[in-house]
Amino acid sequence: MNAGNEMTETATGATPAQGSETREFSAEVGRLLDLVVHSLYSEREIFLRELVANAADATDRRRFEALTDGARALPEDAKIRINPEKDARLLTISDDGAGMSKEELVSNLGTIAKSGTRAFGQKLESAKPEDRPNLIGQFGVGFYAAFMVADKVDVVSRRAGSDEAWRWTSDGKGSYTLAPATREKAGTDITLHIKEDADEFLDSWRLEAVIRKWSDHIAWPVTITKDGKEEAANEGTALWRKPRSEITDDQLNEFYRHLTHNFDTPWDTLHWRAEGTIEFSALLFVPGSRPFEFAEQTRESRVRLHVRRMFITDEAEILPTWLRFVQGVVDTEDLPLNVSREMLQATPVLARIRKAVTNKVMGELKTRAKDEEAYASFWENFGPVLKEGMWDDPAHRTEVAALSRFRSSAVEGLISLDAYISRMKPEQDAIYYLTGDNAETLAASPQIEGFRARGVEVLLLSDAVDSFWPERLGTYEGKALRNVAQGQTDLEKFGAPAESDAEKADMETLVPALKTALGETVSDIRATDRLVNSAMVLTAPEGGPDLQLQKLMQRSGQSLPPVTPVLELNPAHPIIHHLAGLVKDGKSVDTLAHILLDVASIQNGEPPKDVNAFSRRLMDYLAGGVETAGTEAPSKD
Repeated sequence: MNAGNEMTETATGATPAQGSETREFSAEVGRLLDLVVHSLYSEREIFLRELVANAADATDRRRFEALTDGARALPEDAKIRINPEKDARLLTISDDGAGMSKEELVSNLGTIAKSGTRAFGQKLESAKPEDRPNLIGQFGVGFYAAFMVADKVDVVSRRAGSDEAWRWTSDGKGSYTLAPATREKAGTDITLHIKEDADEFLDSWRLEAVIRKWSDHIAWPVTITKDGKEEAANEGTALWRKPRSEITDDQLNEFYRHLTHNFDTPWDTLHWRAEGTIEFSALLFVPGSRPFEFAEQTRESRVRLHVRRMFITDEAEILPTWLRFVQGVVDTEDLPLNVSREMLQATPVLARIRKAVTNKVMGELKTRAKDEEAYASFWENFGPVLKEGMWDDPAHRTEVAALSRFRSSAVEGLISLDAYISRMKPEQDAIYYLTGDNAETLAASPQIEGFRARGVEVLLLSDAVDSFWPERLGTYEGKALRNVAQGQTDLEKFGAPAESDAEKADMETLVPALKTALGETVSDIRATDRLVNSAMVLTAPEGGPDLQLQKLMQRSGQSLPPVTPVLELNPAHPIIHHLAGLVKDGKSVDTLAHILLDVASIQNGEPPKDVNAFSRRLMDYLAGGVETAGTEAPSKD
């Protein structure tokens, strides 16, 4: 930047040091600087990530330059040093990198949004890939994040290969000062005069936590001075960038525990490098056990996105929500970022990374699913989450269905939809299922008595998401999914069970009497062949939401349009015979009709709508006997 462009040289009120210059930002750049300081980043601690990133860039740059100029060789102990001085309220970040000349200080620090590393990167297009340094800075604004926590910043820098050093000083408001300085070796020192409300960044433990979070795996060692001694602050080893042959299982497990804060060993580890149109490295883990309070965690994927080893965010949604149990790191050099680094642009590159990572995880699950015993342990932990893909994701719905496992009325353990289809009867054209709160209760449900008696298998779905995804999936391998508790059954195609020889009650006489007794509390009353041992069952009308879905919506505070259930009766059951006999004899069945309805509600896991009325009717029935109850014995209330 020259004096006639965005800044001018001016005299200061105080007598400047010999050879020093005070320069002002133009009014436009001053406003931009204020925006950078106060609006660009959502977390103040980001300033340290940015300064460490710049130091890493400078060190990489010197390493690259030394390939052709031995005078710029890096010292063997090159590192990034962080030194907090509480009493003086100073925080210094030092590096052994390429350093900056006077002109570069003006160009890189005196010009907002002009990145020296970016300009330098343009010169590297013809260089060999293995020789290119990992340049993180792209927009030239990260340095100014320092003013979020500092009311003054001093930069002393000496260019590698030069004997001159210069000091750049600014309060981040309207001007900066350049003056000659001294520095024993090439590199840069950035000293922050910490604000009164930023004391936390003078605490070495707080600084270490920030480094661990944002810069743990950059290539260069980072140290923090504690009690006069330099102590390592970062891991310094990006395992995901190493070949698998160079990594031990112990290293992988240690990294997994560090990353996830879990204490188990991963059920599966995915480690690969993608090359071609896009390039990235990935190291992902499927936990070996369900994390504590996993269901209460956010639904978003938290895979960490790194750019050139530097952590950027864990909110890039690298994986879809239904794979959120997968944790790990994706590191790329191809991803463009916006100036805040926290808010990613919706770039095609990121979309391709997401697609590639999702396909890789799905391919791994398909491979692991071949070992049913090992896969069962994964399914018990994360199956309910994976099944969300059948509801959420049309692109992977069928794949997720193939990977899903279910309890069944026919066999012990977990089965796949393909296994179910392999056992279907020749005349069967649907996959039957029943939803509820737990598989054991479903296995004893009256809803499946007729299916079990005819040897027709029913899937027992007991996860909350099971009330939603079958409608979205619709069919699997050409077989429709059918809820046995919704609408009438089609069991007649499978013939009659052995118990069907029993005499049937006179339903033509009984049903009208029950409809009169129950009125609008039911939408219909009908005979059914779904029941074998039970007298009655409640079902949903054809096309309406089943009773389990209605319960789930009520629990979540949401409501569906009122749906009145259907009462289905077993014509061969003794109680139904008795009711039909009472009607034939001209006696009332009102009390027993309401008891039947209330008991059917209890069978479905719901209390009677009027518990007191149910209790009274039941007590009257027990006290007066069948005949008395059938003729409406008066209440003792």
